[in-house]
Amino acid sequence: MNDAEELNKLADLHARGVLSDAEFAQAKARVLGGHATAGHGPAAGPNVGAVNGLRRARLDRWLGGVCGGIARATGLDSWVWRLIFTVLFLAFGSGILLYILLWIFVPEE
Repeated sequence: MNDAEELNKLADLHARGVLSDAEFAQAKARVLGGHATAGHGPAAGPNVGAVNGLRRARLDRWLGGVCGGIARATGLDSWVWRLIFTVLFLAFGSGILLYILLWIFVPEE
């Protein structure tokens, strides 16, 4: 059920007298407040902050610092990310392309 349908249902219950004015206002605020935290607005979630805070590492680096930066953002060790990029490179060849793109577009800390 989307927010508009839920608000219409609440308005119908309020019009029939099932909900008091205070209950209707509280339920409406809950619906609208839940909509603001579902990915729209300032409280978009922890992943958005991690992506926006992604920086290439200066100290934990072998080439460009991409794996060290991703490790800091995700909480995994940098060797895990180096292994992932190596496997992607060996299996599909896309690991090196992805690494180079991240090296170019992710700023250094």
